Amino acid sequence: MSHITHPAQTLLDNLDGFTVDIYPEKKRADIVLGRPPFNIISMLQREQLRLVFEALDTNDDVQVIVLRAEGEHFSSGGDIRGFLEASPEHVSKLAWNVAAPERCTKPVIAANRGYCFGVGFELSLACDFRIATTTSEYALPEQKLGQIPGSGGSARLQKMVGIGRTKDIVMRSRRIPGAQAYDWGLVVECVADDQLEVATDKLVAELVRFSPLAQRTAKKLLNDSEEASLSAAIELEGHCYSRLRSSADFREGVEAFHAKRPAHFIGK
Repeated sequence: MSHITHPAQTLLDNLDGFTVDIYPEKKRADIVLGRPPFNIISMLQREQLRLVFEALDTNDDVQVIVLRAEGEHFSSGGDIRGFLEASPEHVSKLAWNVAAPERCTKPVIAANRGYCFGVGFELSLACDFRIATTTSEYALPEQKLGQIPGSGGSARLQKMVGIGRTKDIVMRSRRIPGAQAYDWGLVVECVADDQLEVATDKLVAELVRFSPLAQRTAKKLLNDSEEASLSAAIELEGHCYSRLRSSADFREGVEAFHAKRPAHFIGK
């Protein structure tokens, strides 16, 4: 296990409500919410989470990042009192901090069991893959506080499931079970509660076998082309494809395919 470093190291010296574990032999880093039973996420924690994602993005020992939690619930949401006490400047940065998994160039997996509410749901929506269990419940309950989601929750949700289902979740503060989230395409898998770690490990092991360069390219292309027209998206895809053709990883992939052996990618 190794450690993280970042220019804003003073903010990372005392992590508020979470830990970071790096496993170089697995090419994996785990960000673990650690304030059970409900893993409430503080204002400071959001900023620190952003800094951690930025640090892990530059760590050559890490190819895949997992966001998970201790206990029976992923997160019941944010510190409600913190909203009343936070300055307008701090609040204005909430969406930027929560979008850190999306900006990160590496694949990010959210492992969700139990409650996944409010900012916990918003953080998960900003990840690339979500795995739920039969105990999972997803919700954006801000209407009960006279508010709306403020960190990209309703916007990302609408892109994924459409305006009708998003209104159903946001305007009614309705909870969506893990199985329904899977049916709606919100999560890639819904497993028995005791199988969450196994399913997460399996997805990590699958992702680290691919070229880090090709994974970064695919993630950026898909994120960048989400709002583009079909013709523009195809044009972007073609440029990315052309650049990867000159990479060492592509050459290795082709040679490994013809030699009928596993490819050994280096990310270049």
